[in-house]
Amino acid sequence: MEENLRAFRDFITNNFGKDIAKAIAKGEESFFIDFKVLDSQEPKLADELLNNPKEFLEMARKAYEDLGFNLEPRFINLPESNTVKIKNIRTKHLGKLIQIEGLVRQASEVRPASSSIIFECPACGQLIEEKQTTNRVKEPKRCPQCGRRGRFSQHEKVLEDVQKIVIEEAPEMMEGGEQPQRINVILSKDLVDPSIVLKTCPGSRIQVVGVVEEVPIYLRTGAKSTRFDILINANAIKPIEYEFTEIELTEDDIAKIKKTANDPRIYEKLVNSVAPTIFGNEKIKEAIAIQLFGGVRKERADGTAVRGDLHILLVGDPGVSKTQMLKYVSTLAPKARYVSGKGASGVGLTASIVRDEFVRGWSLEAGALVLANKGIAIIDELDKMSNDDRVAMHEALESQTVTIAKANIHATLNAQTSVLAAANPKYSRFDPYVPVPEQIDLPATLINRFDLIFPMRDIPDRERDEKIALHMLNVAREPKKNLGIFNQEFLRKYIAYAKQINPKLTDSAMNELKEFYVSLRNKRVMGEDEVRPIPISPRQLEALVRLSEAYARVRLSNKVTKKDAERAISLLKFCLSKVGVDPETGEIDIDRIVSGVTASKRNKIMIIKEVIKELAEKFGENIPITDIIEEARNRGVNEETSEEIIQKMKREGEIFEPKHGIIRRLPK
Repeated sequence: MEENLRAFRDFITNNFGKDIAKAIAKGEESFFIDFKVLDSQEPKLADELLNNPKEFLEMARKAYEDLGFNLEPRFINLPESNTVKIKNIRTKHLGKLIQIEGLVRQASEVRPASSSIIFECPACGQLIEEKQTTNRVKEPKRCPQCGRRGRFSQHEKVLEDVQKIVIEEAPEMMEGGEQPQRINVILSKDLVDPSIVLKTCPGSRIQVVGVVEEVPIYLRTGAKSTRFDILINANAIKPIEYEFTEIELTEDDIAKIKKTANDPRIYEKLVNSVAPTIFGNEKIKEAIAIQLFGGVRKERADGTAVRGDLHILLVGDPGVSKTQMLKYVSTLAPKARYVSGKGASGVGLTASIVRDEFVRGWSLEAGALVLANKGIAIIDELDKMSNDDRVAMHEALESQTVTIAKANIHATLNAQTSVLAAANPKYSRFDPYVPVPEQIDLPATLINRFDLIFPMRDIPDRERDEKIALHMLNVAREPKKNLGIFNQEFLRKYIAYAKQINPKLTDSAMNELKEFYVSLRNKRVMGEDEVRPIPISPRQLEALVRLSEAYARVRLSNKVTKKDAERAISLLKFCLSKVGVDPETGEIDIDRIVSGVTASKRNKIMIIKEVIKELAEKFGENIPITDIIEEARNRGVNEETSEEIIQKMKREGEIFEPKHGIIRRLPK
């Protein structure tokens, strides 16, 4: 041991003397050493660290003390042989130093815990120090001076801050069908410093170096079980994030990306590279490609923020490759979380509070939207979720935060996430004549938060069906063939580089967007008593800005030009023409998407209410339904629509039917 102590002191002095002095000057409490440096110069010490980490770390602390440093020794970048997947941790790893990687799923509150307790012998007064390694207080078995056995009184205790986090294997580290494994990790001392806690909140991806320890399991009787749980006592943590913005790019990559961006057919090539195994759906593929590039998040002077992420909803018939398209995006984006409506709950999407037995308190556990922060969340079968669960998404989609106020935990988690969702219509097939909210049983307020909504319809067409069949059969014959122009690896790098650019609107782009917005909203001249249809709202204008910025990013441009604005307008108009046109007037009415009640329908509702009011003056309280329908027909409302509106008013409690064929207004 003395030889190792001397060797480690020399190693520190020769390699890190100045660095340690700087760390102390900054007020740091620990010093990180790259294992590879230790292994290259002192292989014997490196082996000792891996195989007997507890003894080695005690020796390292002693070496620091001898040199006059009050620092905690920490080691990073362990060799491949000691980098272990969570699911592969076994008994042979107990007491060894290993390195794991994964996502933080839970994080408990930071609480003080005893690292050691000094006991006093009541017989002779001898002070005995006992290290504490479990949740239960460990007392001395006997007094080393007088040999007394029994209970000892606590004289003094050394407290240190402790936090428990739960690490889960990342999705890309698992093979198909596997359940992600979890392990508890204990952080202490400066590893729970506020600046580090921010990087280990639920949803963060981290690398942990620590010692694997067994933890006794106590039965209800208080006796110890023969089985043990395991945890990792962390020595070092290193935040790592695999986001688009953190993909490493070489000079050759950047040169190739810049050359590709100058190609006049770049948008067409991008569309052909997204989900190449799926035939057609060019506009949807274009929207998904643009969603991956995204707009620019803007922080306002008043402290509020405008999201830059785009949200897309696909609504369509069964068997039109919605799920396949979603699955493709989940494999392309580096930080993507795929969930299905049947297997997702509100807390599974946002965040939950769970009971933590370690700190005897509550822990925060992140859901899919938080875990996909600065990535993309893919939600299939959105319509299959319960109403209560869908409500939890409102804040995350617009404000891009998840606020929790439960069990005395008040936290706001970041959810700067793009959402790509798919839903099936209630009656299997999409009906262009029925408003979207009525078809997919989603709250209008949630639908309104999606920037683009695409219907996907399966309509027989001989020429198109032949092309689809030929494409599918070619894919079946050569499944490994790359059909896209850009492979996934290059696409990731391209998007990663483009996301570093923050384009700004030029005057020409602003004028183009303003002209489109104002002219579309004021297209029709209405009568005084008519309800004016609202073709587009400020929310769609914000979506146009995001789309324009994304188109500029594709070109790697710092400026959003008039051409980018025109492309954005074209894509939005395509969406509105498919789901936002009132079939009665042929005009675009945004209320058809966000509420399901168009301006023309609201006009008819007003006519029916006026008729009921006038007939009440004529007949009194009891008004015949036949008279209402007849008078409404004279004012341009057909019988079917009148009956539908009367039924709706009955459901909403405005009128009731005391006997068949007679309605009565409810007093206000």
